[in-house]
Amino acid sequence: MILSVLGAGAWLTPGAATSGTHTQLGLQPCGWMVIMGKPCVTCGMTTSFALAAEGRYLRSFIAQPMGLVLCLGAAMGFWILLHTVLTGGRAWLMFECLTRPRSIWIIAGLVAAAWAYKVAVT
Repeated sequence: MILSVLGAGAWLTPGAATSGTHTQLGLQPCGWMVIMGKPCVTCGMTTSFALAAEGRYLRSFIAQPMGLVLCLGAAMGFWILLHTVLTGGRAWLMFECLTRPRSIWIIAGLVAAAWAYKVAVT
């Protein structure tokens, strides 16, 4: 699953704008943006993910900081899980901390900060 998401990110051609790449997947334009004129929480994530999958990290961060974090996290997760499958190791246990309430609040705060950044630059 993780590899297919990373593959899709690498397959997509990031648009010149910092959002809208998701339409290449057959999805509709962002309804929030159309109605409200402001970006939604996930606006720019697909573009950012595609840029990060191509190794264009600065441009990815500019498009949507959380998209960069998610792409790098997915890549790291893939390698850790592959290592676990091949060696029977317990490296996957490091992901347990992400399910703790404090971690969830931190992640929610980062998502909110990335959204505020996106609204400010749009």
